[in-house]
Amino acid sequence: MDFQVWPEAIELGRLFAEQGFELALVGGPVRDLLLHRPSHDLDFCTSARPEQFEPILRHWGSGFWDMGRKFGTLGALRRRPDGTEVKVEVTTYRKDTYDPDSRKPEVDYGDSLEGDLSRRDFTVNAMALRVPDLVFVDPYRGANDLAKQVLRTPVDPRQSFDDDPLRMMRAVRFVAQLGFTIAPETAEAITRMTDRISIVSAERIRDELTKLMLSDHPVQGIEALVQSGLADIVLPEVPALQLEIDEHHRHKDVFEHTLMVVDRAIALETGPDGPVPAPDLTLRLAALLHDIGKPATRRFEPGGKVSFHHHDAVGARLARKRLKALRFDHHLIADVCDLISMHLRFHGYVDERWTDAAVRRYARETGPLYERLNRLTRADATTRNKRKAQVFSSAMDELEDRVAQLRQREDLDAIRPDLDGRQIMRILDLKPGPQVGRAYRHMLDYRLDHGPVDRQTAEQELRDWWQREGADQA
Repeated sequence: MDFQVWPEAIELGRLFAEQGFELALVGGPVRDLLLHRPSHDLDFCTSARPEQFEPILRHWGSGFWDMGRKFGTLGALRRRPDGTEVKVEVTTYRKDTYDPDSRKPEVDYGDSLEGDLSRRDFTVNAMALRVPDLVFVDPYRGANDLAKQVLRTPVDPRQSFDDDPLRMMRAVRFVAQLGFTIAPETAEAITRMTDRISIVSAERIRDELTKLMLSDHPVQGIEALVQSGLADIVLPEVPALQLEIDEHHRHKDVFEHTLMVVDRAIALETGPDGPVPAPDLTLRLAALLHDIGKPATRRFEPGGKVSFHHHDAVGARLARKRLKALRFDHHLIADVCDLISMHLRFHGYVDERWTDAAVRRYARETGPLYERLNRLTRADATTRNKRKAQVFSSAMDELEDRVAQLRQREDLDAIRPDLDGRQIMRILDLKPGPQVGRAYRHMLDYRLDHGPVDRQTAEQELRDWWQREGADQA
């Protein structure tokens, strides 16, 4: 085979060979070589023990780490002249023994490259390239599966998934990342063994879901996750969207709609200098979960209509609970749930154009989520009625133009009342307390409703409000 191999890999191979050790590039980097995909993180396995090859890595790299020492893994980093970095991890040949109640292996050192490859998750990751002599090693026909774009385990899939259930999540993640399909016997084993995923930590599942959602084909990964039955355990709110469509097709299949929204949201992500650079995990998760409140709020109305009242609020609560259980970052959870709770807010604008005050409130209340929310809202408009779609799109264009014009005249992101707390206390002769807070909130509402006003007008509005409402509650 014709390989264009990283010079760093060949150099390391020579250094190991000089000390009498075998070294082979393994797993993802070999797969990516065959797929002509870029990779800057190189994984190797070797016949040497960590204490034997540690001096080689320390001398070779400008950085070194040994967090995986107990698993026989050491790492190093080298900076190229152009500023890019190459990270390598080297692991002693292994043969793993698993406790059935844990996915953490008891590590025993192996004595051959072929034996090490047998413990890999899929045949497309069980290929190796010996360095420096560039001998291709493929005992499980991974190159053939790669050409067919099929995911298959090197050993019996039931044994593989029983040993390490996380491999089932990795299968659906690779569907999303590579666009591959899962071999029938492998898919059947996943379906039969989904309960084994319960021994995997929430953090590990979260990491696989994150990689799936940030991949090139997340919709294919989501479909595989649901079809396998894994989603019933790790993300049950998504398969629950497969609501039965009645015989008259009076409402949409919410699951199919959701997949469409995810695809459309991804298409609206921007380049690195845009407001929502791709891939954006927050937007993608919000698109996936935006309608998960529908099953709990579905009502069959007179005349055959179906309603989902308050599914935005219910969905935000469900999303918060699920994302917390998966140990997602608190800030990401807050942003995703805010997007879900606000994803219907724009719809009123289509029926009746908002005042400038309402536009100010929308821009201010959505804050840093403004660009993402608009993209989620556009993605959610999946109607096949061309006239409705055009009306909706034109209304959103108009709203964005109005916000842009208001931003030019006013700093919408930093709107404050025309009077601050100290000025309010002086004008009304108040001491710090709840009354000042109420007055401040009124003046903020006044600012949002009327835009900026001069000092005299603001003071008069404050006094009028105080006489009308404030003083009675003092």
